[in-house]
Amino acid sequence: VQLQAYGGGVVQAGGFLRLSCAASGLTFSRYGMGWFRQAPGKEREFVAAVSWSGGTTNYANSVKGRFTISRDNAKNTVYLQMNSLKPEDTAIYYCAASINSYSGNVLRYSYWGQGTLVTVSS
Repeated sequence: VQLQAYGGGVVQAGGFLRLSCAASGLTFSRYGMGWFRQAPGKEREFVAAVSWSGGTTNYANSVKGRFTISRDNAKNTVYLQMNSLKPEDTAIYYCAASINSYSGNVLRYSYWGQGTLVTVSS
């Protein structure tokens, strides 16, 4: 199983980025997909998750209304559209796959990508 996250970069506060995560080696449509992030010196935290079909989403309060998670099962890809970015959004963003969940619990996810760095300047 391989999860390849990309799309990170440097952006000014108030700007936007779109992250993508391409999955291979698994039956993508059977997995809940999540995005997590880890800032320097902090623990990994939940950002957003989407159900197998894409019909249900789940967000951390800190990103609700600014970020949107979606997926394209035909392309084995999950996306994270990030708008109105803030300096506190700066972190490495990881995508993850869970066979039986789309919760915010990091322990429910079996497969992880390598991460992509998002830096938001003030």
